[in-house]
Amino acid sequence: MTGADYLLPFRTKLRSMRTESFGADPAGARMERIRRSPHFVDGVFQNPVGARTRPSGSTVEFAKIYFHKEQRARRTPTGTVPVHPTTLADLAAPPATGLRLTWMGHSSVLAEIDGRRILFDPVWGERCSPFPFAGPKRLHPTPLSLAALGPVDVVVISHDHYDHLDLPTIRALAGTDTVFAVPLGVGAHLERWGVPPSRMHELDWNETATVAGISLTATPARHFCGRGLRNQQHTLWASWAVTGPEHRIYHSGDTGYFPGFRDIGAEHGPFDATMIQIGAYSEYWPDIHMTPAEGMLAHLDLQGGRPHGVLLPIHWGTFNLAPHPWAEPGEWTKDAGEETGQAVAFPRPGEPFEPAGKLPAEAWWRAVSQPIAHPWRRPRGAESVAETSRGDMDLAGER
Repeated sequence: MTGADYLLPFRTKLRSMRTESFGADPAGARMERIRRSPHFVDGVFQNPVGARTRPSGSTVEFAKIYFHKEQRARRTPTGTVPVHPTTLADLAAPPATGLRLTWMGHSSVLAEIDGRRILFDPVWGERCSPFPFAGPKRLHPTPLSLAALGPVDVVVISHDHYDHLDLPTIRALAGTDTVFAVPLGVGAHLERWGVPPSRMHELDWNETATVAGISLTATPARHFCGRGLRNQQHTLWASWAVTGPEHRIYHSGDTGYFPGFRDIGAEHGPFDATMIQIGAYSEYWPDIHMTPAEGMLAHLDLQGGRPHGVLLPIHWGTFNLAPHPWAEPGEWTKDAGEETGQAVAFPRPGEPFEPAGKLPAEAWWRAVSQPIAHPWRRPRGAESVAETSRGDMDLAGER
């Protein structure tokens, strides 16, 4: 460092220290478009319903829970997670019903819909972190390599957090011919990592792009954004409604529960399948992630208030991101499905299934999980998930 370096503005110094994994801040015409968005108010993107984006309660108390030895053991599997060895043969033949989903772990899903292939939130990296030596590490390997996945028509990103937008994965996909659909502002990261603007559809909420005959609409979500300590809230977060000639699907991204699910369902549903975030919840951040009970309610809202289609639980099982036991999201979602009469698919990571066919239903996590308490279970005769209002919900399974 030279003497002249000390004269540089502090913000410039910070930027020079940021590795490529941090991405890029929107600027120029992209930033002007952000400023024109009706959802960008007072210099930041706003949620459809107010949300606390920082943990509430005592930091010391949270740290005690999070780093307690016994609690930490409950947040990881006791053995090897049973990953389905996805092969080219699994995916070579087109789905007989026209719709097939393959959960790759966490929020990564390959959706084959009406002859097209859509890859949601692909994360093939070993850690969801800007650093290769720190941060949450995978609890199971990816079911197959990106190269073995075959051609993809469009990659859809929900937001720019590290467990949804992964530099090495995007770099690999940038070298293909695939198109990207991303929320407003996220294109700055992709452009820095080698994706040309000509292969990007960068959408505000309620905007639609059409790729290969498939309509992709960025729909509202209740979350936040950012890849560094200096979080400007200049990139949008979204859920996605996808419509083909014959089928409709929905991917929630990360979101807290909010009444807008009903509006999304009324406008774009009902859906043949929804991919709903049901993991990484906590009473310390109740506004930005859903519990399984809230995820089930969101699915029912999207389907017009009644059981319909298939719910695929996502955002669990792959990374340790919250204080709850590792397998609790699966167990709780299974209970919620039985309680409401809603069909739920429980594939192993990498196991393809067709929502209109036989659903994977085995509770495979029980073989590699410590015993799980069921504090969310209600006494017989208590109101069901579908009848429970958002205000009465058991947010953390402990209240």
